[in-house]
Amino acid sequence: MEIGLTSFVETTPDVNTGKVISHAERIREVVEEIVLADEVGLDVYGVGEHHRKDYASSAPAVILAAAASQTKNIRLTSAVTVLSSADPVRVFQDFATIDAISNGRAEIMAGRGSFIESFPLFGYDLKDYNELFDEKLELLLNIRKSESVSWNGKHRASIDNRGVYPLSVQEPIPVWIASGGTPESVIRAGILGLPLALAIIGGSPLQFAPLVDLYYRAAAQAGHDPSQLTVASHSHGFVADTVEEAVDKFFPPTEQAMNVLAKERGWAPYTKNTFDHARQLEGALYVGDVKTVAEKIILLRKEVGITRFMLHVPVGSMPHKDVMHAIELLGKEVAPMVRKEIKQWELENSR
Repeated sequence: MEIGLTSFVETTPDVNTGKVISHAERIREVVEEIVLADEVGLDVYGVGEHHRKDYASSAPAVILAAAASQTKNIRLTSAVTVLSSADPVRVFQDFATIDAISNGRAEIMAGRGSFIESFPLFGYDLKDYNELFDEKLELLLNIRKSESVSWNGKHRASIDNRGVYPLSVQEPIPVWIASGGTPESVIRAGILGLPLALAIIGGSPLQFAPLVDLYYRAAAQAGHDPSQLTVASHSHGFVADTVEEAVDKFFPPTEQAMNVLAKERGWAPYTKNTFDHARQLEGALYVGDVKTVAEKIILLRKEVGITRFMLHVPVGSMPHKDVMHAIELLGKEVAPMVRKEIKQWELENSR
């Protein structure tokens, strides 16, 4: 059971002062957070790609590269790379470079993206949303498979027997399929034999169990060994010394950030009732003390089949020291508790 973190490198206004941290300062903080995550024994850190003022993560590969030379064991992944509006050649080159710096710890998490700012920014039409992803995923996997690439497509210039460098340390470098939970994307990942990452940020995580089962069945039918595949989840949350402290510190910035998105997308307002319901045992919000968060991750492994859990913290801007403490608790206390319980459970179920 792997446990890690994700961030969008948020730069939303402080809920108490209204002050907005600079992009530069927040980027430096995130590098420090990745270094700490490595030091406390967490398995993975992911940085999402966004192209808007309230996130400073338009170039996740650069942030991950900065952390690569300062870390030893933690895996470094995008979360996600908006592949539809990116050039797969450059994506591979960027992450192969991280792979070199980190000596084989880079991963690519490819997705369509739930935010669409990158499409007009890079000159793509949203009517091609699905077609762009399918075509560019095909090219990325071709690059990963062979040093010399020949490829023809509709939305990108063809490639005629060209090498793509540097070569990755890992053979091959992991490419994940990120999904919001549609059966089509889950089946695609299974057929391709690629690891699957699910964004579980609402409703009950237990509702994703049939999708995980669908993924493994699709993989098996395509001739892949399900035991060699990984399913990850990405969920919002925060760990503090007490449940009360976690709620008090995490709710206000989360409410603020979520209600900005609610206005943009026509969602219902994010309320304390919504928050409290989601942090119950079977809810999608992992907020509380060490025991509370550990119990929820254990349930996710046992009931849904998730084998990598990534905690997204923070959602809105929070004091750096609070985020660092949450990372320390996750690595030093939550992760060992989860791993011990899951190891025992797996031994009992293998008999």
